[in-house]
Amino acid sequence: MKLAEIRRAVNEGLMVHWQNREHEVIRSPMHPSYLIRSTATGHCIGLTWADGWTLNGKEEDFFIGDPALI
Repeated sequence: MKLAEIRRAVNEGLMVHWQNREHEVIRSPMHPSYLIRSTATGHCIGLTWADGWTLNGKEEDFFIGDPALI
């Protein structure tokens, strides 16, 4: 998924994951940014590097998950 696709999906309430279902993309509750959060530990990293455009992962590693499978 491309950055714009990820942001749009999250904004639409879809569950976007990175690499596996234990890493989900969320909107930050503190400021208008997106994070990759580990559901196992709660640890978060930015969805992008500091430039705001470069993903913290490969485009092919992001996918929309089925909430019924979580």
